[in-house]
Amino acid sequence: MTHIQRMVIGMAVWMAVAACALWIPTAQAEQTRFNYRLKWLFNTSVAGDVFAMENGFFADAGLDVQVREGSPEKDAIKELELGYAHFGVASADQVIRALEKGADVVVLAQVFQINPMQWIYRYPQVQITHPADLKQYHLGVTFGGNDETIMQTLLATADLTLRDVKVTGVRFDFTPFLKNQVDLWPVYRNSQGVILADRLAKEGETVRFLNPADFGVDFVANSIVTSGAMATDYPDLVARFLSALLAAWEAAMDPANQASVLAAVKKYDTGTQGQVQAAQLDVTRTLVKPDPDIPVGRIQTAAWAQTEAIMLDQGLIRTPVHVTSRLRNPVLVQ
Repeated sequence: MTHIQRMVIGMAVWMAVAACALWIPTAQAEQTRFNYRLKWLFNTSVAGDVFAMENGFFADAGLDVQVREGSPEKDAIKELELGYAHFGVASADQVIRALEKGADVVVLAQVFQINPMQWIYRYPQVQITHPADLKQYHLGVTFGGNDETIMQTLLATADLTLRDVKVTGVRFDFTPFLKNQVDLWPVYRNSQGVILADRLAKEGETVRFLNPADFGVDFVANSIVTSGAMATDYPDLVARFLSALLAAWEAAMDPANQASVLAAVKKYDTGTQGQVQAAQLDVTRTLVKPDPDIPVGRIQTAAWAQTEAIMLDQGLIRTPVHVTSRLRNPVLVQ
């Protein structure tokens, strides 16, 4: 067999595998199987996704959905492009970066109405009433992370840059904050924020959180995405998936269902203590559904536009991608 023949056969095999990965049964099938890739590991921040899986929301819609954990190595948008996933969870900056590279991705719903990325600080030692106050404090920032972009934007509202403040690079170690060597530390409000607040409370310290949205910086977090082809070619299946998922999130955010939600989460996250998970769920509820009248999944068009503008201003993308044209559920758009 020649080298060229081997290449042709190899290409044919690859195309067959790709076709199988992208295959979707017809709507007439008794059940339709989908792969749904989360952004991160199973924990309380994905309570609605876990609740949907464990309480038959997908099955009731005639869908067989495989909910899979995410990680830095398992990017939902890349898996959509490769055909390994049909739906996924991605933050707005991931969507915008992917669009600039030509990805065919659309946004179906916005999980978090308030970005959980915030800064924890001790109060009253630290007091923030205006972004200009940050100049007098020592800040933790993950260089290259979302929080760096958000902090740069927040400082810019006070005509400051990172060069005007004292900054320490953040890694997976809270020691500098716990030892009081850094005043403000970036955390996910509904996960690490709960754990650190509880730890410091036991030591007699009070904490508060700096939420950039309080100062007009709205940077969109996790949202439900799919490919443009999927949304166009299988609108009924997409609608069924989204309806089931959002119904599960609504139920999961209802305090009346807290016990069953925590039981579902505990099945997948066995390493976190029950009382911590309960506190994390309480905080998650305030971020996903901050007002009873706000439907879970509401898309905040203005916040998406601002996120793109921030990324343009910070040089994270070179050209506009018009992300608001990729928001696909007009019933939820605001």
